Amino acid sequence: MSRTVLNLLGLLALVWLGLCLLLFLLQRSLIYLPVPPGSADATSGFWLETAESRLRISARRQPAGAPAIVYFGGNAEDVAWTLPDLSAQFPDHALFLMHYRGYGGSSGRPSEAALVADALALFDEVHRQHPEVVVIGRSLGSGVAVQLAAQRPVQRLVLVTPFDSLRAVAQRHYPWVPVGWLLRDRFESDKLAPSLRLPTRLIVAGRDEVIDPSHARRLLDNFAPGVARLDEVPQARHNDISLHPAYTALLYDAVTGP
Repeated sequence: MSRTVLNLLGLLALVWLGLCLLLFLLQRSLIYLPVPPGSADATSGFWLETAESRLRISARRQPAGAPAIVYFGGNAEDVAWTLPDLSAQFPDHALFLMHYRGYGGSSGRPSEAALVADALALFDEVHRQHPEVVVIGRSLGSGVAVQLAAQRPVQRLVLVTPFDSLRAVAQRHYPWVPVGWLLRDRFESDKLAPSLRLPTRLIVAGRDEVIDPSHARRLLDNFAPGVARLDEVPQARHNDISLHPAYTALLYDAVTGP
């Protein structure tokens, strides 16, 4: 092999290592896309104080004892704008939508450990007055919701455009990168699914260009028989699934069904 070829291979290796290092350093800025504080729920909601954060919660209160929904959104979602739709669809439920650390005025920086810790704190706050709590997690929020359901007495679990693991999704998008070595936040829902025994619904966008539907199907395969069910909105994409009437019907059934 000529010296020129060796030099070229060495240069390519250095470029590859540089790109891997850049992805490692910037990975959380690619996973989490915080939104600034909005005004969609300026007169509703509250602040949840934890030992490590001050979290903005978009909420609609109901009397103690009413069923509740706790919602975790996608990586670039302002959940304040999701509150009106859920309010219209579930008028008898108390609603609690968490702004992740760094999102919508919440303090701190997002990470897997931080989001899960905050989710547990929010559930504990809600569960004190609402014994029946349904948890909805969309996209990134599905990974938070699964970890919460594995540690708390959740009534029902609804996963919208979910994935088996963030590692698997990242590997699909970056096949040339050793994701398994570099990724800090893995959200391995597939490893927790076998232990879950609560009614679970997966709602998938058939034309999802961000999280391929195959990830949700692999996640489904990890649940014990009879625990989970998958429904697909065939024409929906990742970001517009909530605009489809079929999704609205499936979500209502998932939250209120037997």
